[in-house]
Amino acid sequence: MDTNNSCGAERVDSHPMREFGDAATSAANPGTTTIHIEGPSESPTHQPGLPRGSGGEEDDELLGNDDSDKTELLAGQKKSSPFWTFEYYQTFFDVDTYQVFDRIKGSLLPIPGKNFVRLYIRSNPDLYGPFWICATLVFAIAISGNLSNFLIHLGEKTYHYVPEFRKVSIAATIIYAYAWLVPLALWGFLMWRNSKVMNIVSYSFLEIVCVYGYSLFIYIPTAVLWIIPQKAVRWILVMIALGISGSVLAMTFWPAVREDNRRIALATIGTIVLLHTLLSVGCLAYFFDAPEMDHLPTTTVAPNQTVATAK
Repeated sequence: MDTNNSCGAERVDSHPMREFGDAATSAANPGTTTIHIEGPSESPTHQPGLPRGSGGEEDDELLGNDDSDKTELLAGQKKSSPFWTFEYYQTFFDVDTYQVFDRIKGSLLPIPGKNFVRLYIRSNPDLYGPFWICATLVFAIAISGNLSNFLIHLGEKTYHYVPEFRKVSIAATIIYAYAWLVPLALWGFLMWRNSKVMNIVSYSFLEIVCVYGYSLFIYIPTAVLWIIPQKAVRWILVMIALGISGSVLAMTFWPAVREDNRRIALATIGTIVLLHTLLSVGCLAYFFDAPEMDHLPTTTVAPNQTVATAK
């Protein structure tokens, strides 16, 4: 019995002694290599990544990477409420003041080579900024148009000023139709071309509306400055506003169509800029440069003057 116990003790203690011997051998011979055999459940702690070229980095910078796609997917998962509920639309206005100001600043200072959607919109697209930007622009154009008309005819005894409230409804129809119908048509076109040509870019309808809404912010101070009764100054202002906002749209949507046919891509960007130009020039021509003839008083002829003229 004692012999068996001593043998068992030797068997139990053999493993610690072996580990101690291995450690001692390693310490005595630093140049030796110790091989550890890992179990199937263990995994390496570090896995080297694959090298990436400059082209892939450029696409990630302009169009987004896997992280941005995951962020967009998670953002879509948050909007799980039915579309007829208030909670579904409440998520579109879940944005803070800092984000709105940051997106406005990005629309006023477009950076060449940077995608507006990738930098500002994709993490949390909203309708709060576009809605209030369009509403402010409507009242800015209508009020500035009335003030411009008043200043042009200021001092004329034959002119009687009457405020034109119909300009508010006309401006609202033009601005909101442009900010919603044009993005809807562009979204449908991009979806159609994406089914024809394999493309790595896709913009949601909410992202396109967001881009168009924030691109209109530059026209709010421009509409206020249009009160200046000088056509040359007004046209210089409209060209500056058109250059800033048009560049935001062109640089945002060019990555979405550059993989398409060259003519189709250029025609798409040209159409976007052309519609934006028509909005700018149309608002300036209708609300500020149009002659006001409705309130000119009519001259009356006295009866004695008619008799004298007959004689």
